[in-house]
Amino acid sequence: MPHLFEPLSIGKIQLPHRLVMAPMTRSRASADGVVGALTAEYYRQRASAGLIISESIQPNALGQGYILTPGLHTDEQVEGWRAVTDAVHEADGRIIAQLTHTGRIGHPSLYPNGELPLAPSAVASGEQLFSLEGMLDHPVPRAMTADDIRATIADFATAARNAIDAGFDGVEVHGANGYLVHQFLADNTNLRTDDYGGSVENRIRFAVEVVTAVADVVGADRTGIRLSPANPFNNIQEADPVPVYRGLLAALADLGLAYVHLVETGDRELTRGLRDAWSGPLVLNPHPSPDAFPASPEAATAALDDGLADAVSLATLWLANPDLDARIRAGGPFNTPDPATFYGGDDSGYTDYPTLDQAHA
Repeated sequence: MPHLFEPLSIGKIQLPHRLVMAPMTRSRASADGVVGALTAEYYRQRASAGLIISESIQPNALGQGYILTPGLHTDEQVEGWRAVTDAVHEADGRIIAQLTHTGRIGHPSLYPNGELPLAPSAVASGEQLFSLEGMLDHPVPRAMTADDIRATIADFATAARNAIDAGFDGVEVHGANGYLVHQFLADNTNLRTDDYGGSVENRIRFAVEVVTAVADVVGADRTGIRLSPANPFNNIQEADPVPVYRGLLAALADLGLAYVHLVETGDRELTRGLRDAWSGPLVLNPHPSPDAFPASPEAATAALDDGLADAVSLATLWLANPDLDARIRAGGPFNTPDPATFYGGDDSGYTDYPTLDQAHA
């Protein structure tokens, strides 16, 4: 079985090792969705990851679901990200842009004209938006028309082109965690009766069309998708995820994607089944049991040893340990993450976690 620190090729991207930095929303962008020098420093510090997958980036204005999250749909946003990718590349790193449309996980207060968020069907999330004015209930979203679907797919493609213009090494479509792509896949959020709802073939259609549109722009060998089967986050319900995700992986198989990024929710047998269904590179965010959060270096190594993945992604450990790969090689110690600084704020809990060398000094 491959070792955690063996090199790996996924599509056109050459990884020096198999320890990937998972995407993590940090909410340090401006109100206009532009990232700055602090974000460039944050990612530069973590450039020793085998691959960095960026925080969620909205492909259009209606794709935003949280305050102070970044976009890739304006010139200013592209310029902000170019400084980030330059910093990562100067540090000999590799970084992919994760494009995320949050769908019903949004609020009119986030949008220029106060529109309702879009979703496959008019089903509210039951969740709330954290805003500077307090907690706001998510409204009932507007069910997407055929024109909305076509426009959103086109916006994904445009944002993917912007990502390459900004210097990213590839693009990951976020199809997980209860956001728009996942909402088309799930039982309780997709009540459509047209070509995008009902049967497995129809429910996977939006995901396939988004990924295909992105791959047409940036190349399939620089395109990935993140999936989280049976993940209830954001009030998602999937009574029988196996046929849906097997169908989706089969539909994506001929595209020649760089990878599939699978978020495990504690069902190891589900992971094994989907691993068997996908012949291409698979990146696993491992959680061998529902209580195993955050995932540990041992869980990452075990996933490789068990043949479940070609690479593994870790999240919170990278957040708190900018030199996580070196710390794992050394057997620790590891910095303790501070949840109070996960979202928003300044450099505290963002760029001030020490490396091993700094700690020793």
